[in-house]
Amino acid sequence: MRFDLTVPLAKYVAMNYGSLTFPFRRYQMGKVYRGERPQKGRYREFYQCDIDIIGDGELNILNDAEIPSVIYTTFKDLGFEKFIIRINNRKVLNGFFEYLKLTDKITEILRLIDKYEKVEEKTIREWLKEIEISDEKIDKILEFINIKGNSVETIIKLKSLNIDSELFNEGILELEQVINAVKAFDVPEQNYIIDLKIARGLDYYTGTIYETMLTDYPELGSVCSGGRYDNLAEYYTNKKLPGVGISIGLSRLFTYLKMNNIISTKEASTAQVLIVPMIEDLSFAFKIASNLRNEGINSEVCYNRKTTKSMLNYANKLKIPYVIFIGEDEIKTNALTIKNMETGEQETGTIKDIIIKLK
Repeated sequence: MRFDLTVPLAKYVAMNYGSLTFPFRRYQMGKVYRGERPQKGRYREFYQCDIDIIGDGELNILNDAEIPSVIYTTFKDLGFEKFIIRINNRKVLNGFFEYLKLTDKITEILRLIDKYEKVEEKTIREWLKEIEISDEKIDKILEFINIKGNSVETIIKLKSLNIDSELFNEGILELEQVINAVKAFDVPEQNYIIDLKIARGLDYYTGTIYETMLTDYPELGSVCSGGRYDNLAEYYTNKKLPGVGISIGLSRLFTYLKMNNIISTKEASTAQVLIVPMIEDLSFAFKIASNLRNEGINSEVCYNRKTTKSMLNYANKLKIPYVIFIGEDEIKTNALTIKNMETGEQETGTIKDIIIKLK
């Protein structure tokens, strides 16, 4: 009986590596099993929905930022207005614990921090003492994970600590890149925040991590969680297949959606448009993707710096019917070039023209 859908995904990608197109994007719904104490909304057998992106050798950190935009769109479409996507990075946490010379206790500390909001702080303190951490270091840990402020303020506070750890500083850089890109994806600032208490106790997370809370239903806890896993497939292949993804406990969430009469559904489909930036700055591409998605047009941004031919081949393999090219001229004139992959015809127009064409 499988605990989650992520580990089976790693095995699937390793086994089918030669026939997949990367980055490989997938969603899956299926049954998973946990040793839960059965109660309303919590079951030993339940359905879970996973959304993942897997890279071949490398996976651009910007994919970590696209996941919160997917979370935001999903929960908005379900009818929720008040929810918060809490974002952290395991490198920040691990680097901080290494700085405190607690490397051999990182796994235990992460699992305890992951329970922070389920128990009183004094209980966390007692648990940390039980694994032989000094009072001085416990104070530093609790002070650190309780750093507060908006995302920009939190980044500034983390940098001001001047911690001499390459891993810690790498984590801050990734966190800053993700937050900046999430903003570029037009996710409202009230719907995401950096929260250093988010630890995700599972061992396979290596970077960005997420938890999503419904503001009006705190009793639900996290309804959508996940993160970056760079080494998950190492048990099945010698190829490096980094990934990032999230899981939604559908059975649990569906119970509350039905109870509160706020469930709604929409027909889903694969990407209708592939957006191909021909420049380094991807912010304009993110804006176009957000505009299209807001109009119900499924879109994907291509992050890979490859040839135009290879990106068109990527669109063809995934049967994406349209490709939009973005270069310096498109940004200056605010006119986009869209290619029909079936006929080969190209047209130029404003974003409004393209939306009308694709609807």
